[in-house]
Amino acid sequence: MPRYVVLLYERVAPADLPPEVMQGHAQMPQRVEEQGGRIVAGLALEHPDTATSIRGGTITDGPFIETKEVLGGVFIIEARDLDHALSLAKMTPVVDGGVEVRPLVDFQVLEDG
Repeated sequence: MPRYVVLLYERVAPADLPPEVMQGHAQMPQRVEEQGGRIVAGLALEHPDTATSIRGGTITDGPFIETKEVLGGVFIIEARDLDHALSLAKMTPVVDGGVEVRPLVDFQVLEDG
């Protein structure tokens, strides 16, 4: 099955999310499997204050891009197609943000093709 990354954006860091939202994230693998998909990996990021950015050789403490939402974590999912991936991503609990879904490039296919 094709793989997709689900990028989770919130206006607060994962550590500041309500416990019920974090519990919802913990339940995602089971919920996704019930819908015919699979979560390959799920990762939460440390607080944005811990970020270090490199742009054009310049190193900057903190997140480089100024935005109201921060990237808080990712799920890597397997889904039948993009429509299926989008329906699975809609189940992601968010408080005040959203999710972004992108197909992943399978480098093994590129090497074999």
